[in-house]
Amino acid sequence: MRTVSNPANRFLSEQYEADDELSRATIRVHEERAKTILSENSSPDLPFRWSLNPYRGCFHACAYCYARPTHEYWGYGAGTDFESQLIVKVNAPELLRNTFEKPSWTGDLVVFSGNTDCYQPLEASWELTRTCLKICRDYKNPVGIITKSSLIKRDVELLQQLRDVAWIRVYLSIPFATDEIARKVEPQAPSITKRFEALAYLSQNGIPTAVSLAPIIPGLNEQDIPQILRRARDSGAEAATYSLLRLNDTVEPVFFERMSRQFPERIRKINNRLRETRNHQVSEKRYFARHKGDGPTWQMIEHLFQLSYRTMGYHLQPDSPVLKTFQRPSPRQINLFPDE
Repeated sequence: MRTVSNPANRFLSEQYEADDELSRATIRVHEERAKTILSENSSPDLPFRWSLNPYRGCFHACAYCYARPTHEYWGYGAGTDFESQLIVKVNAPELLRNTFEKPSWTGDLVVFSGNTDCYQPLEASWELTRTCLKICRDYKNPVGIITKSSLIKRDVELLQQLRDVAWIRVYLSIPFATDEIARKVEPQAPSITKRFEALAYLSQNGIPTAVSLAPIIPGLNEQDIPQILRRARDSGAEAATYSLLRLNDTVEPVFFERMSRQFPERIRKINNRLRETRNHQVSEKRYFARHKGDGPTWQMIEHLFQLSYRTMGYHLQPDSPVLKTFQRPSPRQINLFPDE
């Protein structure tokens, strides 16, 4: 784990500086009994209303992660703390079942996860994502999953059961074409090779899959678009999506600190190319503008993606309709032992 490095927390009145050399980060896992488990999305430019996050923080340590500022709400930093101070919502399955039993719940799509990776390494032992997916299966609730982790292969039989009774699609997040570049930007995430293997494994087992090329980092990975789309299509992906890098709030200093260290010869190009797509800014918070850019550089990226998408035989749109399948089980049908 890298040395501790966090931007100043906007929500704390006092900040602390190290007197000497920075210490090494240590992974700490904190248990939380959450009050709710579904986060309601009010953003009009996102295609889902509800997301489920069993964990706060993410071990994968992606430099660009837009969720980093949310860690500040809990008194942690958006930098090293985000990937080392990890929070487990131990009562997530209980809360989800209670939500599904409310008369107000009508079976909307639930996305795993809106903030952090639901299959990060914590899931191997806590199995909160797995248990929540079993509840979605029992209630026939539609599910979308986005992950970088090959751990999802563990749950292929469960995903098949969900496919048979509800609606499901799994997005593998693969924004880079090579393991070498990905390791510098996503240092603790599974390799690109393992992600393509997971994508192929799920597709071969009949799970509807797609690939997410997010974020596009101008000056670093836009040239990877055709290769990623080709490999994903060959691995069985039916759809693909992409979006421009967002450096909201304290994500910006984390990103540029780490990219300057990993790509000293390229950081100026990344900065300049990003500003070319953002009207001389590095970020955009306006709805319907924050996920895409403007100007010639972005138009070239859009053209490259759309041309590759059409010519490589993708036949589904990322926002294709979600089937309404929700049905509350009778008391006899409810699985009282979700680990079986």
